Amino acid sequence: MSAVTPDADGASRTSGIGVGSAPRPRRLTTGLVLAGVSAAAFSLSGVFASGLLDTGWSPGAMVLVRVAIAALVVLPLGIVSLHGDWRPVRRNLGLITVYGAVSVAGCQFAYFSAVQHMPVGPALLIEYTSPAAVVLWFWLRHGQRPTRATIAGTLLAAVGLVLVLDLVSGVPGATSVSPVGVAWALLAMLGVSTYFVINANVDTGLPPFALAAGGLTTATLALGLLGATGIMPLTYSAASPVYAGTEVPWWLPVVGLGIVTAGLAYVTGIAAGRLLGPRLSSFVGLFEVVAAIGFAWLLLGELPRFVQLVGGVLILAGVIAVQTGEKRTRVPAKPTKPGDPDRPHATRRR
Repeated sequence: MSAVTPDADGASRTSGIGVGSAPRPRRLTTGLVLAGVSAAAFSLSGVFASGLLDTGWSPGAMVLVRVAIAALVVLPLGIVSLHGDWRPVRRNLGLITVYGAVSVAGCQFAYFSAVQHMPVGPALLIEYTSPAAVVLWFWLRHGQRPTRATIAGTLLAAVGLVLVLDLVSGVPGATSVSPVGVAWALLAMLGVSTYFVINANVDTGLPPFALAAGGLTTATLALGLLGATGIMPLTYSAASPVYAGTEVPWWLPVVGLGIVTAGLAYVTGIAAGRLLGPRLSSFVGLFEVVAAIGFAWLLLGELPRFVQLVGGVLILAGVIAVQTGEKRTRVPAKPTKPGDPDRPHATRRR
């Protein structure tokens, strides 16, 4: 874990992953906007996918095309962002591979495998326990004990997620949830958690575009291998999908999946993680579920239930509570030699 070092103005900060001062107002605002854009972009994937699934596309084919298009779009931007210096890429080849294989390809493959054995609602609920997993990871691994506000925010967000997914009114087939489905959903949750943790790592020297490009390219290769071996079925159709009662060319939602729900979503998500840190950005990411309900209403005519609106409010309250807790999270300080003028106390508040 990185050390606490003083800023020029005397405020403490940290240079490592997950251990940093609470975002300053401008950084916080920018980070929240980027995280919101990322969540909204990710949320559109379900709406776009719904129309394509109705025409005969398999989930695996949509994921592969989505990630491949995003890689083609983001890769040139990632190369330009390096300014000819490829050392960060060489130093972080392992991290990029993990990001692409686990956080991008593995997460999506695990989720689609989960919903083959269990209803979508419970699968999403398990997957989106990732913010709690991130909080627990930094407590156990880095000694960053969550405050009461963070714990309260976690509970509020969890209740809100249950309501947004409308699990309280009963889920058809919920009693048929299998251990295999739960195991796949837990793997998807680990993939999402890894995504938020790696996004916030400012010590890699990788620009957001470069990390996104490397991860998406690696994911394309991994998903292509799964498709080529038959592990992940690949079927597609040129039939026109229907959105809000209007037929559109099949390629339009496909391009949207690649550019908006993958390229834009991953780049802004990484940038948000650098500004907000892994814990707060993971909680803001829960708005993906809320935004998905809104887009389903606008594009598919699926009117949200009142209980889902209440759930969205609780998720917002949970994010606000977590942000309050982030300002008070204690970070163990780096031991220093006696007489060091910058010698910190045993702990400093973020």
